[in-house]
Amino acid sequence: MSEQNQAVYGGQAVVEGVMFAGKSSYVTAIRRKDQSIEYFEVERKDSKGAQRLKRIPFLRGLVALVHASANGTKHLNFSTERYDVHPEDDDTIQKEEETSKLAMIIGVGAVGVLSFIVGKIIFTLTPALIAELFRGVVPGKTGQVMLEGLFKFIFLLSYIYLISLTPLIKRVFQYHGAEHKVINTYENGDELTVENVQKNSRLHYRCGSSFILFTVFVGIVVYLLPFIATEPLWWRMVNRILLLPVVIGISFEVLQLTNKARNIPGLKLLGYPGLWLQLLTTKEPTDDQVEVAIHSFKKVLENDKNAGKSGIYGSKVM
Repeated sequence: MSEQNQAVYGGQAVVEGVMFAGKSSYVTAIRRKDQSIEYFEVERKDSKGAQRLKRIPFLRGLVALVHASANGTKHLNFSTERYDVHPEDDDTIQKEEETSKLAMIIGVGAVGVLSFIVGKIIFTLTPALIAELFRGVVPGKTGQVMLEGLFKFIFLLSYIYLISLTPLIKRVFQYHGAEHKVINTYENGDELTVENVQKNSRLHYRCGSSFILFTVFVGIVVYLLPFIATEPLWWRMVNRILLLPVVIGISFEVLQLTNKARNIPGLKLLGYPGLWLQLLTTKEPTDDQVEVAIHSFKKVLENDKNAGKSGIYGSKVM
């Protein structure tokens, strides 16, 4: 089956599991303490306005990213709360969840978007402030922008490397690798078995890690434009914030371009920097972790075949 004839699927690693986004639903599968697999499913209901915005180049990236941040946070919250709950406590917790489900969805989603925005602002402004400290040594605009990009790149690599040293994040990165392997297996037209999935690469051109790296490179190009000033400092800070949607929008289009060009000799090199970054953000998964990712993806495919029937609920598969 060719990729052109397939729906485009994406996903996200969560604590002890994987979330996949389909045409009709978002599904997270996690491994519980008793080794069962539990699902969290949310019906996909994109508004007509959002659907129209997602078709507009450069704007669709910002819309998709904010939406993914809000939705992903809900699924991450579910996995964090449920993966280590003892089975004997299920009944009590289930009743609590039923009374607070709506509040959780709204509240966690809002926090996810807010965290994303604040994080992007900090990640954008801090390198600019540090570069400004070296203006006496590197006074010119080109030098300042390049220095700012260098600091941003160093911060990105350092942050990813440091958090990858923690046991919890290492396992999340393993599930991230499992997510990519499952999508690669599906896009190659192979049967979704643990053996087949493990044969595939843990890297993928459409990964959000690549997108983050592209924002660094795109930011350098945008900030070098003649009408974008680096002085005075206060205006430099203001235009960095104002240009965030521009950088995000262009970076998303670059990500889409590299994915389309990945099978074209020469052009596929455009996606290599993002793939190299994924060597840090993904790890080789175990067979058990791959099994969880397969369960999540198969549930998404099943829901797409029965569109309109899925909602918010949980279930177990032994």
